Amino acid sequence: MQSHYPERFERDMGTSETEWLTALPRALGEHAFELETGQARVHIGDGHLQLQWRILPPRVIALLRLQRLAVSFVFEGVQEDARQSFMKRFDLTMQRGGG
Repeated sequence: MQSHYPERFERDMGTSETEWLTALPRALGEHAFELETGQARVHIGDGHLQLQWRILPPRVIALLRLQRLAVSFVFEGVQEDARQSFMKRFDLTMQRGGG
């Protein structure tokens, strides 16, 4: 989890598109959203978050192959405190492994 989330950023996420789409509704919580191929628009207060993703080549470590997505986050019209709160929940829901 980050300490600050800017209005626009990109991530290389270690997940398949199927896993991403399965976890996404839970990560978005009570926020309404529209889902299309490779993107989602999430309503947050008076603004929205535009998510776009594309499949990257897998990361290969010896015999291990890890699926990856490039995910773009663009917040528009979302207040700073709402953005920070949303992303903390999103990251907690999407995190894998660990402790």
